[in-house]
Amino acid sequence: MSLPSFISMYQQLIAAPSISAIEDDLCMSNKGVIELLAQWCESLGFTCEIIELEGGKGRYNLLAKRGQGDGGLMLAGHTDTVPFDDSRWNHNPFKLTEHNNKLYGLGSIDMKGFFAFVLQAISELDEKQQSQPILILATADEETTMAGAQQICKHPNLKPARCIIGEPTDMTPVFTHKGHMSTAIRVVGRSGHSSDPERGLNAIEVMHKVITKLLILKEQLKNKYSIEHFEIPYPTLNLGNIHGGDNANRICGCCEMHIDMRPLPGLSIKDLQALLIDATRDINAQYPNAVSVIDLHDPIPAFSGSTDSALVKMAEKIAGEKAVAVNYCTEAPFIQQLGCETIVMGPGSINQAHQPDEFLAMEKINPSQKIITDIIKANCFNA
Repeated sequence: MSLPSFISMYQQLIAAPSISAIEDDLCMSNKGVIELLAQWCESLGFTCEIIELEGGKGRYNLLAKRGQGDGGLMLAGHTDTVPFDDSRWNHNPFKLTEHNNKLYGLGSIDMKGFFAFVLQAISELDEKQQSQPILILATADEETTMAGAQQICKHPNLKPARCIIGEPTDMTPVFTHKGHMSTAIRVVGRSGHSSDPERGLNAIEVMHKVITKLLILKEQLKNKYSIEHFEIPYPTLNLGNIHGGDNANRICGCCEMHIDMRPLPGLSIKDLQALLIDATRDINAQYPNAVSVIDLHDPIPAFSGSTDSALVKMAEKIAGEKAVAVNYCTEAPFIQQLGCETIVMGPGSINQAHQPDEFLAMEKINPSQKIITDIIKANCFNA
């Protein structure tokens, strides 16, 4: 088969649902997206390896390669999307819709569209002039556990020299970003009749003590750690949601709160986990084993890069933008474990990611396409 047009690729990718979520009833397989990408890669002369994730559940990675040996450039992205609230979308999330010079669709910039840009760029370059391997990596479950990236970084025969992860950065190179921890704080008390409070242990009251400790920790993190590259230069701690109790006349027997933490490079996940445990230590001494600290998913470490790397310098020159640090996280810390220079850089704005009516501004298509083509050419083709 021949490669479809850029817009046709975009349409087909958006039309293949691939939602990943913590809730099992919302999850979808990404196999349809992977099979589309594999067909298109093969039409351009790539050898494709489709790898099912450990544990199955219909999740797959795709590793496509054209060229021999190690080294070269890997272009990486995830194939899953976040869930969506149908009541807040004005367009069909699974149909690419052009309106007011925008392309709407779930995954239009986060981040199925990146693959259309990459394949279009490769199709326009002369394969006979290719001098270094080109690799395309498409992963599963980035929006939840990052299981796809965590598995691919253990691949025994994957050794690119450089990697670009095409998350939406408006084609500005990103050389470092924060990590991500989602944690449940669970308080188990003793329920009872509200007319006799001393016969129970009110989990909401104990959680109040926990929150006080966490707010102190939040300020300590803000005052102790700082990296000036970041717009928000300190680690953040957000109290996200809380649930407890079932009736006004019952002593609350269980209360649970979910928090989000964003560690800076240089602040390890283990250090942050230890700080959380320490913040609850005195409360657990007062109420033995009442408070538990539980990871909601495997924490994502921060991504540490350097503005001095050759890839960053090349990307800055081609894009005409200085590399920046960002507060969100990507698969970069796992991909980096392959030993390759790594940056995050792709079409579309992060401001549209995870939003109703996600879109790509059409005036950005040609400039983004040129930058992606020039980077592939500079890394993998003879001048």
